[in-house]
Amino acid sequence: MASGLRKLCPSMAVLVLCLTGCSGDTTPMIPPLQAPATSAPVAPTSTTSQAPVTSGTDTTTAQPSPVMSSPKDVTTGLTAPWSVAFVDGVALVSERDSGRILELGADGTAREVGVIGDVRAGGEGGLLGLAVDQQKMLYAYYTTARDNRIVRFDLAGSPGDLALGEKTVIVEGLHKSSTHNGGRIAFGPDGMLYASAGDAGVPQRSQDRQSLAGKILRMTSDGAVPPGNPFEGSLVWSLGHRNVQGMAWTSDGTMFATEFGQNTWDELNIIEPGNNYGWPVVEGIARHADFVDPVQQWTPGEASPSGMAYLDGTLYIANLRGQRLRGVDVSDPSSSRDVFDGTYGRLRDVAVAPDGALWVMTNNTDGRGNPHPGDDRIVAVPRLLNAPDPRNP
Repeated sequence: MASGLRKLCPSMAVLVLCLTGCSGDTTPMIPPLQAPATSAPVAPTSTTSQAPVTSGTDTTTAQPSPVMSSPKDVTTGLTAPWSVAFVDGVALVSERDSGRILELGADGTAREVGVIGDVRAGGEGGLLGLAVDQQKMLYAYYTTARDNRIVRFDLAGSPGDLALGEKTVIVEGLHKSSTHNGGRIAFGPDGMLYASAGDAGVPQRSQDRQSLAGKILRMTSDGAVPPGNPFEGSLVWSLGHRNVQGMAWTSDGTMFATEFGQNTWDELNIIEPGNNYGWPVVEGIARHADFVDPVQQWTPGEASPSGMAYLDGTLYIANLRGQRLRGVDVSDPSSSRDVFDGTYGRLRDVAVAPDGALWVMTNNTDGRGNPHPGDDRIVAVPRLLNAPDPRNP
């Protein structure tokens, strides 16, 4: 479990890079990039997100990236996509600004499953995370005119002809803002639904246990407080977050989350119930007795980490401002490898498809990127690391 994993890296290295620019996903326009060629191999960057760094007597050196074969487009022509989920082997994609949910055909064509009519997009708000439960019901996290909320849909029809059925609101009244809306939802290995709620621009909410803002939430499929939550009668699973954008579980059930920092450090955290991750009192590795440090941190300019997926001992992290796919070996979560540095622009989400392929979603049409021809797209990419999880051979 998480405590065992921590023993693999007893001292977390402190990066020596510094950044004075803007935070997380609030980035200036990025210089235009060349359109990627998907018919020929794409060479990864040979550099990593962190140079060798030293903490005490321990030295951690990021490893060079391996040679990779050619990525392939799964679909193109998306507009500000945010999340992908799968039902009966079929991919469903959310578009943040349009409120549309799309179904991807085997040939990559996208058809509209439905539009969530009360989505009110603005800034970082809109239609955000998607998740599907074992009963094949679809869940969506989105922004309305007055709040962020989580809803559940029945799915009608069959693959190739899916449609949105009855909608049930399971959580409402989450704070909304033009920034820091959180929005990632996922079912954990315990069958519970987890959701990231951002601080919605008011950092003090993250330390207030009575507020759901700046938290990771855990709930039943009906939005109720399940047994095992750390605070009686509360959906709060962990607190002290600024804007969690990615959540994933390893094969032994350890939960990880990615988080936007402000001006200094973006974070990768191991999430345990009731833990306080420090925002806004601390940011990054602080060694403060009251808060839990991240297992890895990066400057926002090389990260702004968004969606994350776990596959074969590796956490794969999509990075927006950093414009790269980052691989973290869970046996040493203080190190990482990077590929596609700038190749595809901003990366919003990463997911493991039903056939085991790794899918990466770009996010260049959301007003902060510079679209390539055909953007936005989902690209199937080779795995960065292929070693099995050493704790579960």
